[in-house]
Amino acid sequence: MKKVYIIKAGITFENTKKENKDFDFWVIDKLDNPNLNIEVIDIQKEIVFPDIENVAGVIITGSHSMVTDEEPWSVAVEKWIPKLIENDIPLLGICYGHQLLGKSMGGVSGFHKDGIEIGSVEISLSNDAKNDQLFRDIPEKFFAHTIHSQSILVPPKNSISLAYNKHDKYHAIRIGKNAWGVQFHPEYDQKIMKSYIKEVGKTKDIPIDSLIKNVKDTQDANLILKRFGKIVEKEVKND
Repeated sequence: MKKVYIIKAGITFENTKKENKDFDFWVIDKLDNPNLNIEVIDIQKEIVFPDIENVAGVIITGSHSMVTDEEPWSVAVEKWIPKLIENDIPLLGICYGHQLLGKSMGGVSGFHKDGIEIGSVEISLSNDAKNDQLFRDIPEKFFAHTIHSQSILVPPKNSISLAYNKHDKYHAIRIGKNAWGVQFHPEYDQKIMKSYIKEVGKTKDIPIDSLIKNVKDTQDANLILKRFGKIVEKEVKND
């Protein structure tokens, strides 16, 4: 049976991990699909990729690294992404993975001129999202959890913008039929978001109390991962 591969692009804060586990656990939890055969690749520990014929789908997680640092493991993933798209393999890039997807396909990712975006923020869907497999029927405006300093600044020429807000023009994009990137975090819950605000507040000047107070339920954003899992499951059954 083909597998869904989670490319774990880093680890969370130590305190966050103690209380809530880590990136890969959050993704699997929100996929909420016992029919998927899932394998986690800790890419920072070992740069290794599965044979394409064994891949049902790929999810690239967030990271505390920066895409512009072009660390060896990141460059390796960046070079692998076009191969997935060429083979029409379902792909979802989250935060760092979103930025890496954009960069790998000819876009520009880097530091946002307005600095960090953090907390539960409102996001709007574009007209193109109405018929998209992941975003169809999601409210035109919805809340999602965010924490990022870098963004897709210039999207790939062949990409379709699916979601945006005042901070980010490209909060979600699609390339081809089955490759998506989301700048927000569909794997977060309120506890994880609050933990990130507290941890980031130790080193950055952010309004911790008001950000925590305004953390919201993001069930619409969480639905993105569940739908991605269904797409992968369908692809496996049709194989």
